[in-house]
Amino acid sequence: MSEPVIPSEGLGVLHLFCKGAHGADWAQVAAAVAKAETAEAQVISVATLGHKAEVGFMVLADDWWKLRDLQTGLTAAGLDIVDSYVSLTEISEYAAGVPEEMRNMRLYPQLPPEDKPAWCFYPMSKRRVVGQNWFNLPFEERKELMYGHGKSGRAFKGRILQVITGSTGIDDYEWGVTLFGDFPDTLKEVVYTMRFDEASSDYAEFGPFYAGIVCTVAELADRLT
Repeated sequence: MSEPVIPSEGLGVLHLFCKGAHGADWAQVAAAVAKAETAEAQVISVATLGHKAEVGFMVLADDWWKLRDLQTGLTAAGLDIVDSYVSLTEISEYAAGVPEEMRNMRLYPQLPPEDKPAWCFYPMSKRRVVGQNWFNLPFEERKELMYGHGKSGRAFKGRILQVITGSTGIDDYEWGVTLFGDFPDTLKEVVYTMRFDEASSDYAEFGPFYAGIVCTVAELADRLT
């Protein structure tokens, strides 16, 4: 067996976006997911909307090999991975002093939340251009801007669960943002609201958005084939 590849704290996170639902062996897909869950990985399956993908999987585990094993199992079952994102759960440098309970929730979230079936994911980075270089700002100024940004998000407490994961050095953007919402329009509302914050309006660059419905693998097999 290969040696585990484990973060010093937190979990590895893998988002996989797939096509090929009609030709997939869904019993094999279910077996791959069950194997990952037996290894104590968390697997969230999503029926995605639009042309970019048919199905998505968000996987959290303490060992990168567990993420890779699920990826291998899904492709062996006939799903075609058309996009992906790799990241890690983290504590932001601007939230280093949060209480231990909140720290554990961010490093080791329990997903998916109940009663939040609307889902979306997008990657983002902070801008680096003349006059708008986030990384040239003093730490205290960045911290204040992020506090205001977080305050906007906290207005959606109970309606949105936000999971922000770090990807600097391991994928194309610096963070991955996963949102679980009570209604689809809540996803739109929270992203729209937070884009007016200076930390976002002046300094944020966004990647592609994926949206869909959190469901079981059995529901995917029933509804997508």
